[in-house]
Amino acid sequence: MDGVPPASATDPLTALAELPGVAEAVAGARDAVTTVHNHPANRRGWPATSAEAALRAARASAALDGAPLTPERSDHVENPVLAGAVRIADERNRLSDAWRTAPLQALARLHVLAAADLLPASEHQDGLGRPRPGQDVSARLSMLADLVTGGTKVAAPVLVAVVHGELLTLRPFGAADGVVARAAARLTAISSGLDPRGLAVPEVGHLRRSAEYRSASEAFATGTADGLATWIRHCCAEWEAGGREGVSIAEAQ
Repeated sequence: MDGVPPASATDPLTALAELPGVAEAVAGARDAVTTVHNHPANRRGWPATSAEAALRAARASAALDGAPLTPERSDHVENPVLAGAVRIADERNRLSDAWRTAPLQALARLHVLAAADLLPASEHQDGLGRPRPGQDVSARLSMLADLVTGGTKVAAPVLVAVVHGELLTLRPFGAADGVVARAAARLTAISSGLDPRGLAVPEVGHLRRSAEYRSASEAFATGTADGLATWIRHCCAEWEAGGREGVSIAEAQ
């Protein structure tokens, strides 16, 4: 990665935390998520607010991939992209448990849920949950699995951004990759302790600033120091926005 300081021999992401503006962005993201977790409505009523946050996240994530942003109920969803995102939201607790110990299995399950209505039935056996063939895809997914199971001690918002950006760039499945990437980022935020109860909704911020989201993800894909910093700062800013969205959910209870 051009211009990025050398990585630690034991932690490949250490250098990313030292990029310009990242430390401040990380602090802002953490503070915003802490605020929503400390809201009085979330002391005991967090399961209800977490469920609403997951549904809003699903709608925003699907809309980023072209689904209409409509208040469809989870038991009657016609758009295939939104249907997949809602299925992920409905299975969030099981997915969170799997992500902590077997992230590649959880990633496969994410794709099964996200793409079931996007692939023809004849392609389900070979296409659902199976990454594209290729050594590069396999190696990069294995690297991500190592990171989310303890291979880095970097601040949680940085790890969340890396998982999100890497999956967007890699597009490991060829269908529903955006929904899968955003869901994996959400699971990483839960498992890493950034947002353990899933109360923030950064997906809403990504949607509201979709042009910036896409340009920042393209910057990440360059692998340059400026590109990586741009993406991490963008993601942290949307976790700040997601914290405010979470507070609005709590206030409505």
